[in-house]
Amino acid sequence: MNFLHLLPRLSALALFLAALVPQTLRAEPQLLDRIVAVVNDDVITRSELDQRINLVTQQLAQRGTPPTRAAIERQVLERIIMDRVQLQFANQTGVRVDDNQLERALQRIAQENKLSMADFRAAVERDGVKFARFREDIRNEIILSRLREREVDNRIVITDAEVENFLAAPSRPKQDVEYDIAHILVRIPEQASPEQLAERRTRAEQARSALAAPNSDIGQIAAAYSDAPDALSGGRLGWRTTAQLPNVFSEALAGMESGTVSPVLRSPNGFHVFKLIDKRGKSGPQVEAQTRARHILIKTNELVSENDARARLLQLKERIENGGDFAQFARLHSDDSSASRGGDLGWVSPGDTVPEFENALNALKIGQVSDPVQSPFGWHLIQVLERRNQDVSQEREKLTARRELRARKSEEAYQEWLRQLRDRAYVELRLDQG
Repeated sequence: MNFLHLLPRLSALALFLAALVPQTLRAEPQLLDRIVAVVNDDVITRSELDQRINLVTQQLAQRGTPPTRAAIERQVLERIIMDRVQLQFANQTGVRVDDNQLERALQRIAQENKLSMADFRAAVERDGVKFARFREDIRNEIILSRLREREVDNRIVITDAEVENFLAAPSRPKQDVEYDIAHILVRIPEQASPEQLAERRTRAEQARSALAAPNSDIGQIAAAYSDAPDALSGGRLGWRTTAQLPNVFSEALAGMESGTVSPVLRSPNGFHVFKLIDKRGKSGPQVEAQTRARHILIKTNELVSENDARARLLQLKERIENGGDFAQFARLHSDDSSASRGGDLGWVSPGDTVPEFENALNALKIGQVSDPVQSPFGWHLIQVLERRNQDVSQEREKLTARRELRARKSEEAYQEWLRQLRDRAYVELRLDQG
């Protein structure tokens, strides 16, 4: 079983240093490693870059798209730089993942692959990745996810007026169509000079020509040209409606047929080119089994451990079962935005919540309070209030519109935040130095 797909961004942490040898025993210094980039007060070494290139090459080769080393070297280095800048910012602003949280994440990955931890470790190392390195890469992935959630996703606001305007727009594309797209982004720096803009546009035009060529290898082209986070995983965005894609894509999609390539498009983040792989009609049930529920959420952090959160919820459950008011406890103790509503989540449809929460919800009887349930957000007490089968055509349309607006805003805001973070960092490239 291959686990390299679990490492979309492999952040190598090892720094190989030359052994100290007495001056009298060596005729001249020997260079065992060198610096290929300086990122603020940190460095990226040649050996670190080589390790990442080897892993990326192996991943791409397993998908049948082995790239040349020269084609991906700068792309891989830029990815390491972007990861390093974000991790430095996370460290400065207190985003942490302790060993207990990391162990639980690893256990979940092992369980999803139906392996014991011992077998899971052996499988990772058979893929040529040291398990200690794998652990730290997963820790970094969690940190980056939490950083994005805090700095970008939690700041996205979608108003009711935006939803209504979106649904009422005469030019709104049909949401019963989904598109499978491969995307190339050539990022431009803030306050780019005319020469920089011309150079980046030329690169985007080259990517477009490569995509339009017969039997083009999308994975290799994305790895060679794209600055997008998904570049080294083939540039594929997956199936999305137009509303889930960047605004700049909408007009270009009109009239495009499967297999065709867009013109070079400009957004604040850079130049975009995409290839429409396929499109399909989207359908879904109009009648759904819904659950009205409420919950109390305790988030874990540097001050509240996993054990503390679970113990607090067990105490609250005991008090509720002895006649305590669930809603009042939610107002006083819950870390969720629903606290002001007594923890009321309203009517929840399948897929509205994360799997851990949904599985616990489905197992409860009406009026029953769950044991503490862990999810990526923290620890929950859940109570089911009602259940119903409901025609949700209009309700789902509004919810879908809100989600799609949020996804679009979030991705655009994330790319802009990354660009600003990169531009503020001190980065010195030394790749071409001997």
